[in-house]
Order: sequence, then C-alpha cells, then structure tokens
Amino acid sequence: MGEAVRTFFLELKLKFGINLTIFYDGFDSERFVTGIVTTVELVALCVFFSVIVGGIGAVILRLSRGPLAAAVQGYVALVRNTPLLIQMYFFYFGVSPVLPAGHSAIGLPVPLVGNFAWAVVSLSLYAGAFNIESFRAGLGAVNRSYEEAALALGYTRIQALRYVLAPLGLRFSFASLANNLVDLTKSTTVAYAIGVSELLYVSNQIWSDSLNTFEMMNVILIVYLILTGLVVWAISALQRALHVPGFGAN
Repeated sequence: MGEAVRTFFLELKLKFGINLTIFYDGFDSERFVTGIVTTVELVALCVFFSVIVGGIGAVILRLSRGPLAAAVQGYVALVRNTPLLIQMYFFYFGVSPVLPAGHSAIGLPVPLVGNFAWAVVSLSLYAGAFNIESFRAGLGAVNRSYEEAALALGYTRIQALRYVLAPLGLRFSFASLANNLVDLTKSTTVAYAIGVSELLYVSNQIWSDSLNTFEMMNVILIVYLILTGLVVWAISALQRALHVPGFGAN
C-alpha cells in the first residue's frame, strides 16, 4: 500500500508536475506528520485551557462586583483589543527573558519556558477572553426566575450558579463557543512566528526545499478544513448530548 502510494505520487509529478513530496519523500513525510501532531497538540491544549479560563472568568463576573471582576474585565478588554501576534511576542520576547534560565550540557542558557509552552499560554489567554464573554452571555440568557426559584429553595448564590444557571447557560453558549474554538484552531498558525514547528512552519520548510508552494498551500487548506470541521463536529455532538427539549439553541 505504501509503495503503491509512493509510486502514484511520483508518476503524478513526472506526468503532470504536481509535486507532493510528503507522499513519496520519507524526510518530508516525517516533517509533515510532526507538524500535524504539533498543531493537534496545540489545539487540544489551548481548547482545554481556554475553556477553563472562560469558565472561571464568567463565574467571577457573575458572582463578584469588586476588584476581581474589574480585573477580569480589564483582561478581556486588553486581550480583545490587541493583536494575538503582539501578545505572543510579549510573552516570548518580553516575559521569557526575565524568567530564570537553566543551562544545557555544554553551558548554553536554556529558557525555563519554551516556545511551545508560550504559544499555549498566549493562545489560551487569547481564546479564554472570548470564551468569558460567551459563557457570560450564556448565563445572562437564562431567565432570572430560575435563579430566584433556586434561592427560594434555600440554595446559596454559588449553589444556584453551579446546579441551575451554569448547566442551562452552557447550552446557550454553544454557538458562540464553537466560533471561538474554530477561530482558535486557525490561530495556532501564529505560533509559527516564535518558531513552533506546527503545520505552517514545517510546510514552509518543505516548500522552500522542494519548490512546491502551490501544492503545499492546498494541502494546508485541506488539513485546516478537516481540523476545524472536527472541532465543529465535537461541539455539535456535545450540544446534542446535552440538549434539553424546548430549552437553549437547537
């Protein structure tokens, strides 16, 4: 099977000039797979942490009116109104150098936090700010009578939020959350700027070596289309699993 695929793409290059080295060159194949794996890891980690950030921020905004809520609002305003690339540069070139550094076996300085970790931090905080607004809007869409009924039954505000408002508000947040996570998936390409060997980074290396920019750009488009499709499918599956007839967006 592997040899047949290799032969097919070699003939495709010889007969039609379509040079997809990732299918017949072992070195390019390995680089490309590494890029996809790195991108998937970035997406998975950033989705997880951004949802955590979004949930915590929305809860603070719901329960607090003090300095903590003001800090969350300031964070959301700062992140939403500055470019993602600038934020990533800030962490990688601004914060990383002031942190303690280790040393390699030959005595060279090694950053305490690597470029992949900074990409996760930057992307998670970026998407987390948008998720806060999505979750906050979802909680706000729940009719106030549900909270009043919970309080009348003896729930505290935290218990009413945990057991009544949050499960219902989450259902109103799915559409906006899906948009945020699709945008996050596409935004992982920005990690290229700090040297993370994600899909765009390795594809650039491949087309620079093999002069097949057109072919690789089409491959990248297809791969990202599949990745974003999987994210949307996962959100939709979760939405269907939690669907309550007559409540929330269908």
